[in-house]
Amino acid sequence: MAIKQQIDKDLKRAMLAGDKTLTTTLRGLKSAILNVEIAKGSRDSGLSDDDIIDILAKESKKRQESADLYKQGGNQERADAELQEKQVIEKYLPEQLSEDELIKVVDEVMANTDAKTMQQMGQVIGAVKQKVGAAADGAVIARLVKEKLQ
Repeated sequence: MAIKQQIDKDLKRAMLAGDKTLTTTLRGLKSAILNVEIAKGSRDSGLSDDDIIDILAKESKKRQESADLYKQGGNQERADAELQEKQVIEKYLPEQLSEDELIKVVDEVMANTDAKTMQQMGQVIGAVKQKVGAAADGAVIARLVKEKLQ
């Protein structure tokens, strides 16, 4: 089942169950998807699952950043709410690679591209992102590539 249809189905289920947190989170996701569909002019045809995964990854990252800011501000209750929403979003995302698995991919890409200097960092990061897709966070990829090239 496509991700968008799964979100719709889960939203209906959450509304019937009276789960306000889940309902609010899923409505926000539907809204984010709709905004991108309108912006791309694909309201009628919809977006591909890859596009939707990109949107969900961005939404998940927003929730993590908000939670971090709430923690810094001393509002643990709001931070927990943001993290709870992030957990809901992550159910629709592909499983993330472990750091060890990601290091293997980085090493493989660096060997294939013969990258040795920091000037090639962007090339390596791009190749790793293309290979792993949404299964890894860009910031983690960048950190690992930087460590390897230094």
